[in-house]
Amino acid sequence: MKHAVIFDLDGTLLNTLGDLRAATNHALEVRGLPPHSMEEIRQFIGNGIRLLICRAMPEGTPEAEIDAVLDDFKAYYAAHIHDRTVPYDGIPQLLTALRKRGIQVAVLSNKIDSASQQLIEYFFPGKTDVVFGEHVGVPRKPDPTSCRMVMQQLGVQPEQVLYVGDSGTDMQTAKNAGLYAVGVTWGFRSKEVLLKYGADVLVHRPEQILQILDSDE
Repeated sequence: MKHAVIFDLDGTLLNTLGDLRAATNHALEVRGLPPHSMEEIRQFIGNGIRLLICRAMPEGTPEAEIDAVLDDFKAYYAAHIHDRTVPYDGIPQLLTALRKRGIQVAVLSNKIDSASQQLIEYFFPGKTDVVFGEHVGVPRKPDPTSCRMVMQQLGVQPEQVLYVGDSGTDMQTAKNAGLYAVGVTWGFRSKEVLLKYGADVLVHRPEQILQILDSDE
C-alpha cells in the first residue's frame, strides 16, 4: 500500500513555462541576444536553471557571461515568479483528496529551493508535507540522492511511494530510487519520452493518480 506521493513541480503540478520564458528572454535581451520561443524554452527546461541558461545562449559562451545572465534571470524570476504560472487543471483537487486520504505529499524539483518553496506556499498552502528544491552539494535529479532524502523526511520506504513527473529525468529519478514511476502527459515532455525513460504507467488526468492508489490497496 502506498503512503506517499512525490511530485515533480514544473510541468507536473504547475505550468511555469510562461514565467520561465519571460525571465530567460529578459536576461538575454539585456545583452542584445535573441529571445526564444515557448517551444524552445520547453525543451531547455528540466535540469536546473543554469542548464536552462546554457541551452538558451550561443554555444561556446564564456562561463562568466553565463553567470551574469543567470544572475539577471534569477532577479527577474524572483520578482515575477507567478505572473503567468498556473496549476494544471485538477491538481488542487488532487492534492486535497490525497490529504483527506492521509497520503503524504512531497514535491521534489530541480528548481532552486527558495523558488520551489515560494510557489508551493503561494499555490498550495497547507497541502504538502515536504518541499525539496535544488540544494548546494546535493546532486540534481535523476541522481536519487534528493529523492532518498525526501523519503527519509517522510519516513517511508520505496515500495510505499508513487513518484509523479512529466519528464525523462523524473522517470529516471524514480527508477534510480526504486519507486513506481507515473508519467503525466499534460506536462513538458511527450508520452514517448516518458516511456523511453521508464514510466511504469502514464496518466492523462490528475484523478487517475487516485485510481492507481485505489488499485494498490
